[in-house]
Amino acid sequence: MATNKDNAVTAKAQIDFNCLADDCNGIIKFDLVDVTAKNFAAVCEKCHNSYSIDGDLRDKLLRMHNLISAIRQAEDILGDANVSVNVAGGDVKIPYALLLTRLNTLITLNLSGKQVDFHLWVEPSSPDTFR
Repeated sequence: MATNKDNAVTAKAQIDFNCLADDCNGIIKFDLVDVTAKNFAAVCEKCHNSYSIDGDLRDKLLRMHNLISAIRQAEDILGDANVSVNVAGGDVKIPYALLLTRLNTLITLNLSGKQVDFHLWVEPSSPDTFR
């Protein structure tokens, strides 16, 4: 967990999505914090198609970053928290922290009439974790 100059908890988060160009199977990747720049545009490294982030999408991505930071601030509480799943034999308690490390986070948004999955990768153990 890192802190910035204001002692706020920060989290490194990368987001990616499949290029929307018909003949491209590239993946567009960027750091979630980068969307704060007004002139930010994500570029496909394969076909060089550029994607600008409008105000509504920027707001959603910034709120996602704030949520990630809030989760980081609550890590000590989450270490004691469980998610209970009801099964035939009773309840199974799954540590919340385990869920955060084992589940893939997707944000599905409608872009120009097409459903697009944005994959969120938070503070990987190595840079090779990002695809």
